[in-house]
Amino acid sequence: MNQHRSPTIRRRRLGVELRRHREDAGITIDVVADRLGCSPSKVSRIETGHTSATPSDVQHILDIYGVDDSIKAELVQIAREARQKGWWHPYSTVLTGAYVGLETAARSIRAYEQQVVPGLLQSEEYAIALIRGARLGDTDQEIEQRVRVRMQRQALLIQDDPIDLRVVLDEAVLSRPVGGDAVMLDQLAKLIEAARLPNVTLQILPFAAGAHAGMDGSFVILEFEEEGDADVVFIDNATGGLFLEKSEELGKYIPLFEAVRSSALPPEESIEMIEMLAEEPLWKSKRRVSGSI
Repeated sequence: MNQHRSPTIRRRRLGVELRRHREDAGITIDVVADRLGCSPSKVSRIETGHTSATPSDVQHILDIYGVDDSIKAELVQIAREARQKGWWHPYSTVLTGAYVGLETAARSIRAYEQQVVPGLLQSEEYAIALIRGARLGDTDQEIEQRVRVRMQRQALLIQDDPIDLRVVLDEAVLSRPVGGDAVMLDQLAKLIEAARLPNVTLQILPFAAGAHAGMDGSFVILEFEEEGDADVVFIDNATGGLFLEKSEELGKYIPLFEAVRSSALPPEESIEMIEMLAEEPLWKSKRRVSGSI
């Protein structure tokens, strides 16, 4: 299966198409549920892409809507693709939500991060220290699985058709020594290396910028290749994150990212700043107040 057509995005596309054909046919979810012998919530979850549908269920649903055979065959095939296992399936016990599947399908990602290095740019040791510090209830095995899937996700940056990644990091991300000096210095080196990839644009938003458009919090904008796959805004949290898909929500976050980006240092100056911080880390500055020795 094409790397940009993950089961998650196929399930999402299928749901959009099924909902559109249902509305065109003027049929309610309750009627569909009654004809299928299932609950209305199941039909709703299929349409929102939260539940996969069997090819036979899709065929039955489309029969109810009186859809042409050619369209029916296409959507039944999408249903088959949606039920395949993504590469991340072995780690499903430690993954919540659909983010990894959507990320795999994206053609570009725009992200603003206030607190931590994004997963696609983390070193292994930084990821271990971060997860161990943030997820106090995780076992060693769960931490290992989370780190493994995080490292595998980074293949998106160097595959034959790499994802376009644009990231703005708050200077605070570079100022907190996650894992200690050695781990953080290695992480800074990894950021410099990633920033020099042709498909990665990394900018630093310095403290000197003062108040800025992104002060309400971190966010990620996932953009997809196929025209019918609507872009998504993802806001991470401890329970798996929030997905925003409405056009008015996207209409807010896209210019918000551009505003944050315009307040940040240009890419080359950002690399120079990271190199400078690697030489003189802020967390070792004698001018610190909090936690100073």
